[in-house]
Amino acid sequence: MNKLKTIAGITWALAGLILIIILFPGLNGFSGSLAKMSFMKINPNLTGGEVATENVVNGCTLAIRRPVFDGLIREKDQGFVQIDWRGKLPETINDTIDYNKDDKPDFVVGIKPADNSVTLLPLNPKVRKMGISTPTSYGWAVRVIIDK
Repeated sequence: MNKLKTIAGITWALAGLILIIILFPGLNGFSGSLAKMSFMKINPNLTGGEVATENVVNGCTLAIRRPVFDGLIREKDQGFVQIDWRGKLPETINDTIDYNKDDKPDFVVGIKPADNSVTLLPLNPKVRKMGISTPTSYGWAVRVIIDK
């Protein structure tokens, strides 16, 4: 019986090894086609969420993304909203943001790209603090920490 188990185990290991050797060259193409499927999405914690509103002024596009409260198991009580400026940035940016679309301004962001200085003026009690503010390859991105 032990000899039968040993032979079965070795046969199973060899079959798996042969299968891996045969499939290995095709795995790269398989992962690419899997990533292109419609149900696959990039985590909003990385991208900042989907764009909710876009405004274009003088060659600079202001993109306000949807608020992100995603957690591993459930939504978190505190999240962020990401604001992107794309294109040719002016010397100073001073924009009033209404992220929840209630026709009331929620905060004011002031940016001086030359100095890398950013100011945040909260106008809504749900707005907590500045999360991330950084120049990007496409312009500038800011994440503001908000409560649900």
